[in-house]
Amino acid sequence: MMPSTCSGEARERRIKRRSRYGCRNCKLRKVKCDESKPQCKRCTSFGVLCNIVLGVPDLQPVNHDAVGSSTTRTRVELRAPLTNAIWTSDASTHYQLNSKCQDFISRYLGRSLTTPEDSNMMQVNRKLLVLAFAHPYLMHASLAVAFAYDRYLNNSLDSSRTVEECYHCSQSTALFNKQLREPIRINEKDSIWGTAAALAVLSFASPDTRDTAENSWPINPWKPIDLEWLRLSKGKMSLWSMVNPLRPDSIFRVMSSTFAEMRSPLPEVGIDGIPSALTIVCGLHDSSTADDNPYFDPAHALSRILGLADSEVTTGQTELFTRSIHGPFQSLLLERDPVALSLLYLWYRKAGRSIWWIDLRARVECPVIYLYLQQYHAGNHGVQELLGGSLVNI
Repeated sequence: MMPSTCSGEARERRIKRRSRYGCRNCKLRKVKCDESKPQCKRCTSFGVLCNIVLGVPDLQPVNHDAVGSSTTRTRVELRAPLTNAIWTSDASTHYQLNSKCQDFISRYLGRSLTTPEDSNMMQVNRKLLVLAFAHPYLMHASLAVAFAYDRYLNNSLDSSRTVEECYHCSQSTALFNKQLREPIRINEKDSIWGTAAALAVLSFASPDTRDTAENSWPINPWKPIDLEWLRLSKGKMSLWSMVNPLRPDSIFRVMSSTFAEMRSPLPEVGIDGIPSALTIVCGLHDSSTADDNPYFDPAHALSRILGLADSEVTTGQTELFTRSIHGPFQSLLLERDPVALSLLYLWYRKAGRSIWWIDLRARVECPVIYLYLQQYHAGNHGVQELLGGSLVNI
């Protein structure tokens, strides 16, 4: 029986192997390509122009009628150009906005998508929109954020990205990487910082929704935690010294208070301000420091927002916690440590009620973390009290 079982598993592994010669779209979406030409089945169903052949942009949306008839035609037609065309362009790239993109600009980009009631952010967004018409990488990033925000407003539980959002995110990433290989000029600094911030938001707002809970991290030990959002967030901050968003001529200078919150120092010792339930679970006491307890900084960062009303929680305050995910604490998350997971869970629950792109990821990851802690750490009474206690809904 054993040889038969092993051979069956080997066959299953061979069946699930990835395509080596598939299109770039399928590789970007991390799905298996059937390598059909001129249009693979995955691209046809997703509504994008297949790029298994050279010269086709990544994740280029196609006309719905063309997609439906692609099996009987050798060529898929792009959407017809607009009569009153609106363009974004620079010296090397141009992009014509279709009617839906123009509608989203009117509907979303003239106001603040990050914090809707923040007048400073509204002012920044209006100026970024002007810059976007001269910097296509910023326009694509802005449109992708607008499509993500529209997805959030639709209140979809699966939070799956649309074709348009995937396309604009992909185009922005490619153009932005190309831009960063060039010397940064003074008139490009604001567009670069705005694009980096948008891509960080998009990474956070785009969790993998294809897997079931049982096949997702942390329940599935072979499914790694998706910390791509953390890498991009840190990458954004690495640009700080090059573009300096607080320089006198920066459009982001009005957000100095938000940046100050993001970079505000945490206590060096003690447990002042941390709820007693957290101090017990984390093993913190009056002489604890970040050097002797890996939960010290995350617990303090989380506690900064737990005592606030949801309407008072700002982006800068929520980023204190993400900044604390490094070193030993990040290792504990990767190892599925129950206390580290509990802190992440509480942060998702609190921050997600105030920041829309955090909510998009929390909808997917919170239920899985909760299920994992219920199934595999039911005997950890401190953790279970956190999951069902007052801190969850504070």
